[in-house]
Amino acid sequence: MRSWISSLTFVMTACALFVTTTVQAEVKVTISKTHLCCPACFKAVDETLKDMEGVQYETNKEEKTITIAANNEAGAQKAIDALAKAGFHGKTDVAALKFGKVEAPEGNVRRLEVRGIHNCCGACTQAIKKAVGGVEGVQAETVKPREAAFVVEGDFKAAAIVEALLNAGFHCQVQ
Repeated sequence: MRSWISSLTFVMTACALFVTTTVQAEVKVTISKTHLCCPACFKAVDETLKDMEGVQYETNKEEKTITIAANNEAGAQKAIDALAKAGFHGKTDVAALKFGKVEAPEGNVRRLEVRGIHNCCGACTQAIKKAVGGVEGVQAETVKPREAAFVVEGDFKAAAIVEALLNAGFHCQVQ
């Protein structure tokens, strides 16, 4: 009887360990095509992710990527959401983990306020200006170094501004 109970205890412990390990499996995601041009960009990523419980990360300066390892999918998504809030955007290599959609007015607009974009230096500013300036119908913008908000004017599709910024590696909100 004692060996039967010991065997049952062993099997139950092994099953519990298997379930815990399966549920807590580490999730790893690499984010590419993010605008990371200077030490201040990498410092902003560090400030965003360094205190997140259950999340480790590594930035690669040559490839301009951010690799996140989290205890689970929810932790990895939380890290991606934090990067978006800090104004970074990119492509993930895990289909289930994505940057949130940026809502924009439909159709053409004459004025659009963009907020929450990462813009720490002159190179960021130039990349933002290039992305916005490449959208058909844009006549003016107020992008300035180290400012996370600006206005775009002209006769253009708001969604095209958002798409251009996302493709350039910048996450934003529009008003």
